[in-house]
Amino acid sequence: MAESTVTGVPSSDRESHDSISIVQRGNLKTLEQTLRRQWRLGQNIVLCWSADERGLLVIFVPHYFLGNYCAGAAAGTAAGDDNEAFIRKLISGRRRKTREQLFKVSERLDVAPTFIKLNTALTEDKNVLEAVEQLIKRYGLSYVESRAVLLLDIVEFSLHTPFEQASQLNSLSYSLNSAYNKLLAQGIEVNFARTTTGDGYYIWNRDLGPAANQDLFYFMLLVVADNAVARAASRGNTVPVIRTAYHIGGHYELYQAEGVNPTVFSYIVGDVTIELARMVDLTQAHQVLIGDFHCESPNWKPVTDNQTAGRVAPMVSAPAFISACNRSLPALQGTQLSGKAISAFSCHLTEGECQGEKHGPRRFRIVDKHGLSRHAYNLQIAIELEGQRLSLGLDDSQLPHRSTNSAAADIASGQSTAAPTTAELIDDLASLLKKRNTKAMTED
Repeated sequence: MAESTVTGVPSSDRESHDSISIVQRGNLKTLEQTLRRQWRLGQNIVLCWSADERGLLVIFVPHYFLGNYCAGAAAGTAAGDDNEAFIRKLISGRRRKTREQLFKVSERLDVAPTFIKLNTALTEDKNVLEAVEQLIKRYGLSYVESRAVLLLDIVEFSLHTPFEQASQLNSLSYSLNSAYNKLLAQGIEVNFARTTTGDGYYIWNRDLGPAANQDLFYFMLLVVADNAVARAASRGNTVPVIRTAYHIGGHYELYQAEGVNPTVFSYIVGDVTIELARMVDLTQAHQVLIGDFHCESPNWKPVTDNQTAGRVAPMVSAPAFISACNRSLPALQGTQLSGKAISAFSCHLTEGECQGEKHGPRRFRIVDKHGLSRHAYNLQIAIELEGQRLSLGLDDSQLPHRSTNSAAADIASGQSTAAPTTAELIDDLASLLKKRNTKAMTED
């Protein structure tokens, strides 16, 4: 998964790299050298670019500029929201602009474009333009509106010895690589990236779209399964006990400085990583949580008909997304786990019951230490390996249930409902404030 420091494209894609002419490789090298000088160890970032007959036009701004620009119009006001939406759109997707568009951006931001001279003009070859895009992103900041991200967290990691910690991280890393190879054998390539949290990993698919989100979900299932099989066969604390969360949302992507150059691997931070961290904080050992999100349907296929070419993928809820993924899981049958082929593979969200009949997935409310809340679902996984059955995740009996209303219970039991005293009111208020600051997961 390493990337070329010259072209900015994955070094594993040798065919694309080799198809770039020597002249254009020289242009890319000149471009990177100039970008690195203007980048100034992270002092400046690139927003967008436009081709020119003699080189490139790019817009550089100081790293603090975007924050000031959005806050300068008073955050939360119409102008502030408009500025933030403009910046997010500017740094989303492809960064190439037409000459007219680039100068409009320059005028709005009140920043003059920078001209980068090249020996020859850039060609319109797809591989060359993609390499330029990757270079621009490495020296800039990107925003992704919707992407699936996975968080794997090792339970009680800090209580283990340094040797055990290293062994557990290596074991989890092997499970990631093993899951990648298993999916690749089934014709599914997950172009995954990861960053460590110290006691686990954030993992995402570099590719975007509903199919990429679904592939990362399959990836998660195989990682959890591989970890469970390895743990059953291990001794001591060399294989970690993990807790897992999967969510889809927006985030920023950046390349931090490593020495005097930006790294070739990206980092992500934003709503999706914050939500995952809050979810995992209250997740139990072995549990798999799914965030409460809306995303593009993984079953939707883009159309080519001219009359319907403007159609977009329908949005679905998290339960509908999981249901769609489950229907496609038979494609993974035959995958090897611990030398045994998977004969059956399924997953589902834990369902509630009403008078003995199931009535839909149970949704849980997670309140963090700041009093902020979000919702999530519990995922259960069933795998059959040549007669052996694996049940992964937590079942209904291990999950919190809806709390009862003590006040209503008191009234129902006929207890006195006389007006409380001042001291009782103060005690009740103190109790409520204490509860607000208590982390908890309850059924919604």
